[in-house]
Amino acid sequence: QVQLVESGGGLVQAGGSLRLSCAASGLTFSSYAMGWFRQAPGKEREFVARISRSGGNTYYADSAKGRFTISRDNAKNTVYLQMNSLKPEDTAVYYCAADRGILVDFTPFPYNYWGQGTQVTVSS
Repeated sequence: QVQLVESGGGLVQAGGSLRLSCAASGLTFSSYAMGWFRQAPGKEREFVARISRSGGNTYYADSAKGRFTISRDNAKNTVYLQMNSLKPEDTAVYYCAADRGILVDFTPFPYNYWGQGTQVTVSS
């Protein structure tokens, strides 16, 4: 079956960096656009970044632009989220997700598969 497994979360001070990874299995990875979302306590799940199947196109939430970078390695079936200059408001559970469609959508609804999430906590 399809599995998406996130790793790389943790506790970091404000201004620090983390690199999240999401390893996919059970699907043809290069046939899926990949996204990162996050959800803070009491808030809705929100879009962070998206990368096209080939990696040639990337999209970011305004809150992530200039600080986060999404990338993928189709040979390793893995998508990454490099997060720099972290802020306390970045604290959330971060999820990766796979979208079989080609239409760019910044909502969670088109995504077919989800990981279990990894906690990111940024202390002030």
